[in-house]
Amino acid sequence: MIRDDVQAAFEAGIKLGALYHQWVGTPISPDTAKSVETAIANAVALQPCVDSVSVVINTKMMERNPFGYSELEGKMLEVQIQTSVGDATCSASLKFDGDYPLMHITDIG
Repeated sequence: MIRDDVQAAFEAGIKLGALYHQWVGTPISPDTAKSVETAIANAVALQPCVDSVSVVINTKMMERNPFGYSELEGKMLEVQIQTSVGDATCSASLKFDGDYPLMHITDIG
């Protein structure tokens, strides 16, 4: 039997990975960033084991293409998620570290 803390960590990781690969490439602009943040957070929050999720898109990293919008890049995302399984919780994050958008477990309890 898998321990609850291990499962909570797995749930956090799988949700961050899915979020990243599902949303990167989405057409976006500074005017639509807030609504995209909300859509991402609401979609992830629907999934099992999610206690909370917050999404921030760094609009300063956006570069407009000739059609007037950008594409969401992984480096623009800053995400915090908390999952729980049984009595165990896991907090994890996705954020750009200057070289690459990395996912980290920040706490397991």
